[in-house]
Amino acid sequence: MLKIAFSPVYQYQLPPGHRFPMIKYELIPAQLLRQGIIETNQFFEPALLPEQWILRTHCPRYWEQLKTQTLPGKIARAIGFPLSEALLHRGRVISQGTIDCALFALKYGVAMNVAGGTHHAYKDSGGGFCVLNDIAIASNYLLDNQLVKQILVVDLDVHQGNGTARIFRDDDRVFTFSMHGDKNYPLRKEKSDCDVPLEDNIQDEPYLSLLEMQLNKLSEILKPEMVFYLSGVDVLASDRLGRLSLSLDGCKARDRMVFEWCKSHEYPVAVSMGGGYSKSLANIIDAHCNTFQTAMEVYDF
Repeated sequence: MLKIAFSPVYQYQLPPGHRFPMIKYELIPAQLLRQGIIETNQFFEPALLPEQWILRTHCPRYWEQLKTQTLPGKIARAIGFPLSEALLHRGRVISQGTIDCALFALKYGVAMNVAGGTHHAYKDSGGGFCVLNDIAIASNYLLDNQLVKQILVVDLDVHQGNGTARIFRDDDRVFTFSMHGDKNYPLRKEKSDCDVPLEDNIQDEPYLSLLEMQLNKLSEILKPEMVFYLSGVDVLASDRLGRLSLSLDGCKARDRMVFEWCKSHEYPVAVSMGGGYSKSLANIIDAHCNTFQTAMEVYDF
């Protein structure tokens, strides 16, 4: 059974006038149910992540400043969201959801978080609408509990997974692969274990060819016991921030390629949704729902 993490706190309400609405976190589950792609019993609601796992990845000073809302102005502004207790609560639940998805993936082969993919969060700071790094937290949880020995992060959001790359820069148990827009945020890139920078306006065929080549290379050098897949849909041509030119079909083909690659090699995969900023909300929802539908098809659920 495909297990899907979702909580009402994902639908965090931003102050009026904020330009990045969170409504997709309500509409994705609703559309999945309406279209009969999944059933209600496939959803689970994560609990609140214990502080010990936050502090395993993020430094105590940063976490204390988040809790007391005393982050220095420049660092706070880099996050992009107004700080609040509700925002931190949301981040903790999302991160626990990614841990739970990893545990379900070990059992079922794949599991998915309706939110997550907060890859711009560093050990000691946030950025790019990311406060806590859910994939880094889940990776450390699995490693510390000796559930896996080797992890692969497949980050296909249009923005480089800079925070994740930096956190695991000196840890060879986590291999970070990021395929992202070369001229997009963040301006200053980190060094992943494998970076594939993309030129603006790349279309379906060359994108998918590059991805297939990279996945084949990875399978030659790694045998991960867990894959974290960040499936951002900001690669779409319609995305306001993406600068790439994938179609809806191309984005769906990308997801299928990753899922089929993981399944063929028997790599459990936990999926976080990542970004999506198309002008048309329908495009965002359709693209994200395609990811869930494709997982259902590939894994014969």
